[in-house]
Amino acid sequence: MLRLSKLTDYATVILSFMAREKTQVAAMEIAAVTGIALPTVSKILKSLVNAEVLVSTRGAKGGYALARMPEEISVATVINALEGPIALTECSISHQGCEQALGCDIGGNWSLINQTIHNALESVTLADLIRPAVLPNEVFIPVSSLYR
Repeated sequence: MLRLSKLTDYATVILSFMAREKTQVAAMEIAAVTGIALPTVSKILKSLVNAEVLVSTRGAKGGYALARMPEEISVATVINALEGPIALTECSISHQGCEQALGCDIGGNWSLINQTIHNALESVTLADLIRPAVLPNEVFIPVSSLYR
């Protein structure tokens, strides 16, 4: 099963709140509104600042704000900030970590799958996350539409 960590899940909650607020907010306020513990909020905010998703201002009137418009922050960027590069298999990042690299005939196919998932996550933005969800009964995504 492909699964993101709780920190990444919490990061989407925090960023969604911040995108709706559209103002600078303090870590304590984020913790109070989202129900996420302050130490966890602080850790996530630090990672998002380091990834240049957020900007921080120090001082009594300090806080955190989005570094860009919600339409310009992709889910892939958020995942990368908290989890590192998006990769389904070790060979999607590097052949150095795989003992089977020399005899593997499907490494390129894993790269194709990995790139397709990355493109899909890159196509969803923070602005998409804060829109009310309207889901049809079935969702069909043609694979060819995910290539750029």
